[in-house]
Amino acid sequence: MKLKQLLEPISYECVQGTTETEVKNLVNDSRKVEEGSLFFCIKGAVTDGHRYVPDVVAKGAKVLVVQDEVQAPDEVTVIQVADTRYAMALISAAWFGYPANEMRVIGVTGTKGKTTTTYMVKSILESAGYKVGLIGTIEAIIGDERIPAHNTTPESYTIQEYFRRMADAGCQVVVMEVSSQGLMLERTAGIPFEIGIFTNIEPDHIGPAEHASFEDYLECKSRLFKQCKYGILNADDAHLEAILKGHTCEVETFGLSEKAGVRAENMKLVSRPGYLGIAYTVSWKNKTAAGMSEQSNGSADTQNIAQNGVPDNAERLDADETRFDVEIDIPGKFSVYNSLTAIAICRHFHVSIEDISKALKEAKVKGRVELIKVSDEFTLMIDYAHNAMALESLLETLREYHPHRLICVFGCGGNRSKLRRYEMGEVSGRLADLTVITSDNPRFEEPEAIIEDIVTGMKKTDGKYIKITDRKEAIAWAIHHGEPGDIIVLAGKGHEDYQEIRGVQYPMDERVLIREILEEDEKR
Repeated sequence: MKLKQLLEPISYECVQGTTETEVKNLVNDSRKVEEGSLFFCIKGAVTDGHRYVPDVVAKGAKVLVVQDEVQAPDEVTVIQVADTRYAMALISAAWFGYPANEMRVIGVTGTKGKTTTTYMVKSILESAGYKVGLIGTIEAIIGDERIPAHNTTPESYTIQEYFRRMADAGCQVVVMEVSSQGLMLERTAGIPFEIGIFTNIEPDHIGPAEHASFEDYLECKSRLFKQCKYGILNADDAHLEAILKGHTCEVETFGLSEKAGVRAENMKLVSRPGYLGIAYTVSWKNKTAAGMSEQSNGSADTQNIAQNGVPDNAERLDADETRFDVEIDIPGKFSVYNSLTAIAICRHFHVSIEDISKALKEAKVKGRVELIKVSDEFTLMIDYAHNAMALESLLETLREYHPHRLICVFGCGGNRSKLRRYEMGEVSGRLADLTVITSDNPRFEEPEAIIEDIVTGMKKTDGKYIKITDRKEAIAWAIHHGEPGDIIVLAGKGHEDYQEIRGVQYPMDERVLIREILEEDEKR
């Protein structure tokens, strides 16, 4: 492709060379440069891509996109921009033919709830007949292909590559998690989000190489609402006004309070041996009360549905007055918020009440309050809670179900902050009836040393605990000592299917471990 075509969406200065240069591929990793490459000089937290100019030129790079002045041979075209990350996002979109324009893109941001919400939306829309792609913390899903994720929001080139593959596979909708880092690092720049979602915000990701302060973290989250057509936000979050500062989108809200447009009422915990859930009534008075614009329900959407072959269901979520009951197989108030968010989103897609109820009942997210049936007498679940804030929220939620005992099995990762270990130990000691302290990803530390750090936090409480280093043995102990009415939570690993020890990732999926334990029990 000619360089001048790729440069159409950005402001730039051609410092030397010609924009008629033919570009063979786009690269921001110097190790992947080939003859004819366009190389982006990205300033990262660890290194600066401008330092690699001599190396990439020697390998055959024909175009350099830079922020700073560089020295390059005359035959190399140098394009100077204000921000190479921003330029990379827009040039990548051009390289792949602007695939986002061929689909409806939904972006979900917030401290918690992003992953579950995206899977719920995918489940509902697919139940209604849409073909949906997904990009998030766990994986990217393109048709039947599942690609493990390395970042919640991938680099901009990867996002555009996924978009292209999704569009070519016939996807009509993309739902993606949008992290604060993704927004800060311009990974989502230029994406025409039809809908932007705000779930909630709490202090997180603050520190070196992340955000300098909570205010910075909040500001980065707020950028999504200057980039989407419709914003759907949590009316109950204390920082709603700050998130909306400078927004350019039409605003809708959801929540539990009376000020929310789409509202959940009459919440009821559902509990029986081996099962935890929550039920509620969702309601809204009319489109105006919910903040939904007439435009989002107009003829263009109706035409889109006809073209896509989505069935014309009778009872729709976009009716003027709607009220219906919902039950979810995921416990806790946060599940109400997540599902309410999904409902608010899917009102833009003319989905039926039957589809929404069925899809929410079936929606499952790997490693997010994932119930695993092991007994008719007690409940066992897997969750990704791997810091004190997430663990506290999870355990407080489970305590509301008044278990006979709440048992927490967890460890902490090696080569990470010891403060996290102290805090998680203290949280579990305070909220769980019994803690089984075990190994997580020890990395280059000794598991026993990490466990002792957790114990330091535990000892600030009166909580009971035992130490079992081997994670499979720890899970087996918890299962074998489960009593009627217990809730056992395996925290920290969630969707991960490995254990990292001294630089090597060994296969370890807690679902597999549980299955092995049960099979071994049957043979005895």
